Formats: sequence, structure tokens, C-alpha cells
Amino acid sequence: MPGKEFWAAQSAVTEPGPAAAAIGEVPADIAALRAVSTQLVFHYRAGGDYAENGIAPGRVSEIDTRYAAAMFGRLHELADGPLTAERKPAQRVVGCCRDFTVLFVAMAREKGIPVRARVGFAGYFVAGWLIDHVIAEVWDAAEQRWRLVEPEIADGFADPTDGTVLDPLDVPRDRFLTGPTAWQLARSGRADPSRFVVDPDMQIPGTRGWPYLLHNLVHDLAALNKAEMLLWESWGVMDTAPPGADELPAVDELRLIDDLAAVSGQPDPELSELRAWYQRAEFRVPDSVTSFSPARSDCPFRADVSAVALAADLAGA
Repeated sequence: MPGKEFWAAQSAVTEPGPAAAAIGEVPADIAALRAVSTQLVFHYRAGGDYAENGIAPGRVSEIDTRYAAAMFGRLHELADGPLTAERKPAQRVVGCCRDFTVLFVAMAREKGIPVRARVGFAGYFVAGWLIDHVIAEVWDAAEQRWRLVEPEIADGFADPTDGTVLDPLDVPRDRFLTGPTAWQLARSGRADPSRFVVDPDMQIPGTRGWPYLLHNLVHDLAALNKAEMLLWESWGVMDTAPPGADELPAVDELRLIDDLAAVSGQPDPELSELRAWYQRAEFRVPDSVTSFSPARSDCPFRADVSAVALAADLAGA
């Protein structure tokens, strides 16, 4: 398993802190860990009406919780019981797909399982659209491949495209596209860039088309390097890219971005290559990033992420 131990160790983001003891009581298999993860987060947009679920509107600020240890701590405050216990919506931390995945990754790494977050687009939420999403990728030692695992959806989830029940423990690669795969498909003309969106009804500049394809490509590289960022954060080449959905970056940047996608889009890229690409100033997470948090009215603002940036720079060194 050369290089895979890198992803079996916690990151600055996924380190669970005192929750390690509670994680120790969860069975060390992917199905059991996934069953737990589906019960831990109330999706801030897709979870339903806050009042009907007994959630105070002010709790939307929980979506900016960066670290797994803080999320597990909040979960303990909301319901003092084992992680395997079923939770009512009000007993879950308010978050998004990234948080389901971060908590799943934290639990799996605590078991010594090589696992990483992958940022990309799901084709199984809204027929005809590829929706901004984050899931996990687990190393399957028996089959010698990375397997996509969905930490969020319930068992029996049916793809609206054709009604097929999705296997959350082995999501097909054509139903979830990683950031680099999505970028390559759009660049080659095999996929329409306008179909890649945060939400089909959202018309905010930068949340659809080429800017967001670039956004998820760069976020995916950061996640592969164990810097699991909040999805509304931007840095480096993302901050200088044209905001228009139909606008591509300048030619020199475009060539660099295409080369990155060719490397990180491989089925099992070498860790050394991923580390080298992440160290480039255009892609590396700096000490502060631009945040467009949906929970705040003062956007954009600069968020201090120096602890994550330093830890990701040193990881595997």
C-alpha cells in the first residue's frame, strides 16, 4: 500500500479530538461508519424546514464549523449518547455534504483506513444537472482501487435520472464526477459546462459553469492533500479567474489548469505528484482565504486558515 498510509492519518481538519473514544465504539467497517455519518448532519439547504425540525434559525452559523473535533463536540452537546444512536434532525450539526464527508473521513481514519474527501459533482440529485457535492474515496485493498463512498444519502436512494438505486458503498464513477474528471469532460466537449452548478436555480456569479468547475478542481486537489476546506472558500487561481459562467481563464493559466486535471484525474495518482502540484502558489491553501459563507452578510471576507494551511504543507513531508 505505498503512499496510502498518508490518507490513513488524520489531517488538521479531521482530527476528532475527545470524540476518538466514541468513534472507538463504532465497528471498523465502511458500511457501519457510513450508517453513522448519515445521522450526524442536518443539511442547511436540503434538510427541510428549520422550525418544523426544531432547529433555531441562528444555528445556520454551524455551517462554518471547520474542524471535525468541534463538530463532534457540538453533536455531544446536542445528544449525549453513542454515535450509533439514531438522531432527530435537531440533534444533528447543521452543515452540508462536506461535513457528512469530513465526519465520515475522521471516523474511518481513526480506524486506520486510507480515505480522502473528493470534491466534484453528483449527477444523482437533479435529473439533467451535475450538482456541487463532496463524497469520500476509500482505498479497497482487496480490489486494489479507490472506491467512492457516499456519507450522506439514505439507503435505497434512487437516482432520479433512471430510478436506479444507488450503491452508497461503491458509487459509479459516471454518477459522481471528481473535480478533475468534470473539468476534463467539459474541456473536451463531452460535457456541457453550463450543467455544472451549485444549484440549478442559483444565479449567483461564480456558482455555475467554468468558474465552479475550476473551483471544484482546486478544492479537490486541496482535499487530496488533506486540506478539507469549507466549500465557500476561494484562494489562488480561483480568486483571479473570470466570474462569468462562459468565461475561461487566460491561456497560460488554462494550460496549467489542464495539466493539473490530467494528473489529479488519474485513477490512482502518485502522492508525490499530488504534493508537488499542491505546493504551487496558484493552488496551495494560503494562511487566509476569501469566504462567501451563506451564514454571513458581510461577504466576501478573509478567513484565517493558517492552521490548516501549515498542517497541509507539512503533511507527508
